[in-house]
Amino acid sequence: MASIDLNADLGETVGGVATADDEAMFAVISSASIACGGHAGDAASMRAAVQRATRFGVAVGAHPSYPDRAGFGRTRIPIAPVDLRASIAEQLAALEAAGAGIRYVKPHGALYHSVTRDRAEADAVAQAVADLAQRSGRAVPILGLEGAIADAAAAAGLPFVREAFLDRGYRPDGSLVPRGEPGALLDDPALVAARAVRLAAEGRVEAVDGSDVGTGAASLCLHGDSPAAVAMARAVRAALDAAGIGVRAPW
Repeated sequence: MASIDLNADLGETVGGVATADDEAMFAVISSASIACGGHAGDAASMRAAVQRATRFGVAVGAHPSYPDRAGFGRTRIPIAPVDLRASIAEQLAALEAAGAGIRYVKPHGALYHSVTRDRAEADAVAQAVADLAQRSGRAVPILGLEGAIADAAAAAGLPFVREAFLDRGYRPDGSLVPRGEPGALLDDPALVAARAVRLAAEGRVEAVDGSDVGTGAASLCLHGDSPAAVAMARAVRAALDAAGIGVRAPW
């Protein structure tokens, strides 16, 4: 692959306190998935993220979640599809109000995984994104893993972009190792950088059992709130540059 997108989940302030070094991360990524109030973030953090994106030439994506600030969006909560659609729409509107021209939407946390399995929730997310696309007059892709959300995006007339994670462990079936289980989180910059090059060049990643998993990913993610996030991001960018692989947003 001649180029690949490198994205990070940013703007995730809690109580006005940043959970990541956004300034350092924006300097090396091509797309930023910005928290828009569901699990983290507020009006000030969204405005700051949009300003950084403009300064560094980074594409802005929305990172909506279940309305779950108490659990940082990492717990699946019972919610009717109509209410989920309204919540996602509210979060997207909040990021727009901060000055963002939203280029893509990536669900966060528990919602990210739920919409790979639950078609009703996937449709609710896709419909909210389709409303945004109609309002903005341009295509707004959904970024995620294969599953119900890819089908829901297609049904709503939206592009779907596959993502792979550089700092998360994979199971042989292509799903992520759940947080808290052995091998779920990676923090070695050299290892993560090597994964990035292979994912960009071959579209494959090694699972926790040593088997190979194909991803077809056009975007690679690093979590901004990891303690080693900045070191990993810089190592990834250097490795991709050395391999002659450009880092560019596809939207």
